Amino acid sequence: MKVRTEIAKDKFSKGFNCSQSVLVAFFQDLGLKEEDLLKISSGFGGGMGRMQKTCGAVTGAFMVIGYLNGRYQEGDTASKAKTYDLIQKFADDFKEVNGTINCLELLGVNFNDEEAMKEAVKQGGFKDQCLKYILDAVEIIESRYL
Repeated sequence: MKVRTEIAKDKFSKGFNCSQSVLVAFFQDLGLKEEDLLKISSGFGGGMGRMQKTCGAVTGAFMVIGYLNGRYQEGDTASKAKTYDLIQKFADDFKEVNGTINCLELLGVNFNDEEAMKEAVKQGGFKDQCLKYILDAVEIIESRYL
């Protein structure tokens, strides 16, 4: 079995977004098809569709936690409460390592600022930064939520 961090790195290096890279790293744990996970998480990159809100690596982690613990039956308030609690704890864990879960704050570049984006791309884009957040998310889930 391929190590989850290696799966995440591989997906990100092939152009998949942060959310996709984190979620797909857990496809074997989730028992779902990789293709379906890639599709379902495709709009969450760039801080939710490039709006630079919640980091894609974080939303990918939220989906893993939700799938493993989430509510799927009417009236199951315990699973709902547990999932919300775990999501909040994960967010706190990620903030402890990175200071925030906000894409704009993590990257420090506004995607709507053409000049800043040109400069960022010229300097290699966000590959190293985003990869760090992806790996942090995968490692936090592995160490505390599985």
